[in-house]
Amino acid sequence: MNRPVHAYFLIVFLLLSGLPLLYAQKTENVILVTLDGVRWQEVFNGADSTLLFDPVYSPDTAAARKNFWAATQQQRRQLAFPFLWNTVSKQGQLYGNRLKNSKVNNSNPFWFSYPGYNEILSGYADDRIKSNDKIDNPNTTVLEFLHNQPAYKGKIAAFSSWDVIEAAVNEKKTGIYANSGNEPVPSPKTAADSLLNSMMSTIPPQVWDKTVRSDFLTYYMAKNYLLQNHPKVLFMQFDETDGLAHAGRYADDLRMVHAVDAFLADLWKTIQQIPQYAGKTTLMITTDHGRGHTPKSTWKGHGTKTPDSYQMWFAVIGPDTPPTGEQSGGPVLYQNQLAATVARLLGQDFKCEHPVGAPVLTVLKP
Repeated sequence: MNRPVHAYFLIVFLLLSGLPLLYAQKTENVILVTLDGVRWQEVFNGADSTLLFDPVYSPDTAAARKNFWAATQQQRRQLAFPFLWNTVSKQGQLYGNRLKNSKVNNSNPFWFSYPGYNEILSGYADDRIKSNDKIDNPNTTVLEFLHNQPAYKGKIAAFSSWDVIEAAVNEKKTGIYANSGNEPVPSPKTAADSLLNSMMSTIPPQVWDKTVRSDFLTYYMAKNYLLQNHPKVLFMQFDETDGLAHAGRYADDLRMVHAVDAFLADLWKTIQQIPQYAGKTTLMITTDHGRGHTPKSTWKGHGTKTPDSYQMWFAVIGPDTPPTGEQSGGPVLYQNQLAATVARLLGQDFKCEHPVGAPVLTVLKP
């Protein structure tokens, strides 16, 4: 019996046995990052002049113009998201520019945070999750699915600015380490641990929500953990982008998305210097929901009363993702497909007790 026939029977056996079907890829680690409530409009078009030049939303309009305005759409988006457009667009893929008929949508009917994070993580739009209350997620997430496999046990972590994410991950049930909100580094062992805890205790939480910490603290706590523990799957959630938008602070919001973009650039540079990660890591970046756009004041909000705030986007860069850049056309994609995509990037087929959206196969080399 020749090798192709052996391979055929192996695939059939795995399918019939219910065991995970492994795919041959270079990705051994995945980092999933969310920027809460960041619109596709800013990602692909850059600053919105109707908000940037309005002193109601950008009190220092001269500084806002200097920092984020340019003559062309391509220049403006590069000012706001230099890593996305200097690196990801050249080496990876970006989905969701509706002006090019690339569409990515929430499939949940609520269009706000917890329903969105559940959908990202579980691949399932669950109508039971219809508030932002901190209730443990009843659904199996892709993080739990991977954590239950020996190769990933104890090698998955989540860091978030918003404390509800530890419930979305269901830290209590799964045992996945989730550092959320104002939680310090437990049992600090290094000078970096102690410094981060000192900063956590002295820098106040966000004024709009005391359960939300500053995104720069979330980033450096996650980076510190990555350098010490080398997780195979890392989930990071940044929240200030949504809080500043709800507060109507457009120029400050752009400064925050620019800062998070810089965190991602630093993260990508860092992982290229670590043997476990270099050339073996895929980074996926997305959001939990969109925002309003017409009239311009609806930018502050989202949800079912805000038209089109189901519209979202995502980006991928890694060794298995063809460098086709900004996408045009194609089928409508949904948030519930991201969980299975994370699993497929790791060579796994995400199956559990609830339906799961199909992976986005265009992020993988044929």
